[in-house]
Amino acid sequence: MPLLVDRGSDPRIAKAADGCVEIGLVNNMPDTALEATERQFIALLEAASGDTRVRLRLFSMPGVPRSDRGQRHVEKFYRGLRELPDSGLDALIVTGTEPRAASLRNEPYWPWLAELIDWAEANTVSTVWSCLAAHAAVLHLDGIARHPLADKCFGVFDCAAAADHPLTATQGRVSVPHSRWNELREDELAAHGYHVLTRSPQVGVDMFARQGRSLFVFLQGHPEYDALSLLGEYRRDFARFLRGEREVCPNLPHGYFDTAATSVLAELRARALADRREALLAELPVAALEQGVRSRWRPAAERLYENWLRQVAAQKGHAAARPLAVVAGRPAAFVERRRRSDPAGFLTGPRDRRRVSART
Repeated sequence: MPLLVDRGSDPRIAKAADGCVEIGLVNNMPDTALEATERQFIALLEAASGDTRVRLRLFSMPGVPRSDRGQRHVEKFYRGLRELPDSGLDALIVTGTEPRAASLRNEPYWPWLAELIDWAEANTVSTVWSCLAAHAAVLHLDGIARHPLADKCFGVFDCAAAADHPLTATQGRVSVPHSRWNELREDELAAHGYHVLTRSPQVGVDMFARQGRSLFVFLQGHPEYDALSLLGEYRRDFARFLRGEREVCPNLPHGYFDTAATSVLAELRARALADRREALLAELPVAALEQGVRSRWRPAAERLYENWLRQVAAQKGHAAARPLAVVAGRPAAFVERRRRSDPAGFLTGPRDRRRVSART
């Protein structure tokens, strides 16, 4: 059975989805990547679902800056976070977005994201936190701050399994795209009980996890990326440099282009460093580059999400019978975080507020 994507406009989907594993995608990507990210996760989950029947629903988070066009798309196809408590979701995937503030706690969406983290901890079988969302989650849960990198971690990197875990079953070394300016350090994660699942010398920690009431999976990379994602990001960053919007000319993404393309782009980059002007952007051979790139990480990405969906499906029935009173062994801390991060009650309806009061 194919993946069912429920955009809230077809009542037949709800009937066909009876018995499915219910997944919510909270897509926080900026407008330039909003619809592409949506398509990437739909394609990846469809390929990974196999015999697991899955319904995917799309959710948006307040506070993420949107253009008029982006807001219209969200309003048409996405549900708001207020619908989460009654959604019956088994699991979530939460993406990051392009940061604008020096501190994540100063981002306009931070109160909503903090509340979402607590809700997911108490109410999902598992949640995947992608890239910046992973950084935000560990900051909120355990005060683990990310560290700026000297240069952007950008490209496709080979990562090795660091621990036996159902998520890494049948996987040895895997290729993973990364695109970030910050990192989480393994020693700080380990000190707070997180388990590193994959790593590499170039990127450090790739994937890590923590099992509480919910299995939280944290990805510093982007296994969902399609073949053209890194090319699009390189073109964007190169254009920003040529226009004077950033001071550093971007390096080529590691392990992504073939030898011929790398030679052409290195020559163009050298020219840009010697004579920075926006007209050089027209000389970027985009069409030829698109023909040459391949998503060699795709098989590993499909196996990862296949393993994750199987975990969610296996635990779905067990989780429904577990009490809400214990959340990762820290009920008091959870309730206090929830009170601090929910000033407007944007996730907690009346029924959910009674649950919080009962745990206090």
